[in-house]
Amino acid sequence: MKILVIGSGAREHAICDALLSSDNNKVFCAPGNDGMKLSGIKTVSITEDDFEGLVNFAIKENIAFTVVGPEEPLVNGIVDFFEAHGLRIFGPNKKAAKIEGSKAFTKSLLKLAGVPTAQYCEFNDLDVAEKYIKRQSEYPLVIKADGLAAGKGVYIVNDQKEALAVISELLASHKYQTEKVVIEEYLDGEEFSLMAFVYNGKFYPMPAAQDYKKLNNSDKGPNTGGMGAVCPVNNISESTYKFAVDKVLKPFVDILVEEKIKYTGVLYAGLILTDKGIKVIEFNVRFGDPETEVVLPRLKTNLSSVILAILNDENPEIHWDDSGIDLGVFVSSQGYPENPTKGADLGSIEYFDLLDCKVNYASVVNKNNSLFTNGGRLFLIRTHADNLKDAQADIYDDLKKLKQDNIFYRTDIGNNSI
Repeated sequence: MKILVIGSGAREHAICDALLSSDNNKVFCAPGNDGMKLSGIKTVSITEDDFEGLVNFAIKENIAFTVVGPEEPLVNGIVDFFEAHGLRIFGPNKKAAKIEGSKAFTKSLLKLAGVPTAQYCEFNDLDVAEKYIKRQSEYPLVIKADGLAAGKGVYIVNDQKEALAVISELLASHKYQTEKVVIEEYLDGEEFSLMAFVYNGKFYPMPAAQDYKKLNNSDKGPNTGGMGAVCPVNNISESTYKFAVDKVLKPFVDILVEEKIKYTGVLYAGLILTDKGIKVIEFNVRFGDPETEVVLPRLKTNLSSVILAILNDENPEIHWDDSGIDLGVFVSSQGYPENPTKGADLGSIEYFDLLDCKVNYASVVNKNNSLFTNGGRLFLIRTHADNLKDAQADIYDDLKKLKQDNIFYRTDIGNNSI
């Protein structure tokens, strides 16, 4: 079976690995990256936004189905485009992808579904938003760009001055092409992620994971796309997990059916366990990154058989490995997230061949058998171990083998998952 994966990051690398766990599959990744090629994955030089080029490739190669990794092509309607050409594709259509494309839209669905979330207001007028900010006395507050921002459009502000600066950046300067913002109450507690395969009102939850969004150790610094992840989340109880499935995922999937929003793909719930119970931070419409890199390796069933069953409107047989722990640490360029260094030398491929852990590549370029930085998050190093201590030792011992000059990574990933 030939399968096409769309995307170019470590998440897509992990998806390809899961599909390739069956020897019967041939997997292409468009556009992929140079690091994937080192793992033997076939990459295709077609960008994520070239819908026509991707469709032509899928037809020419007789692709059985396509899996979409990143959110932007989903929000822009790639599923609708593929289906209009009679092609099978795993991901939500444009209408459903608005769940990630508009935080305000998702908030309205959460309200309809009766799913607990932070109290919020939405604004598209700078003056009105500033007047609202000046009336607030309790901080921190959370300010979110309404649209897509590659995981960087969420700000936790600690005072009025900071809040006004962020509002101006988003609504006056239109950073991330922002036209609307959502201002929320700040929620304090233990965050975790819960993904599920979804089709036609049915859903199949995955193990819970925890990602680390802040740039620096001890969850300090700006938000990023994610600096690492762990699965399972040992400090989230089984009863909490079950509550999240029954009281968050189920009513949300149900409201999609009621609102006639057809949903096929992966649904991602970003959750927080507060002293008042679970609340939703966000919903996304695709595999999370970096959660996918530590969740999919625990899937004992081949991913292609799961997706194929869902596309056939059948109940998939899904089995998960419940042993040990999977830990992943993202390595980023110096200057990430605002000004990542590009073109910096990461060292010979031979350095990476010495690593014992699995590497999922993202923003790297291969020049004369050496890797160079090509963006913010460069690659994720993952391991499976019996316990957290051993997993951390595996990864951080490996990372010491690499050239340290142009890279940055957190050294505490997993510490709070005890």
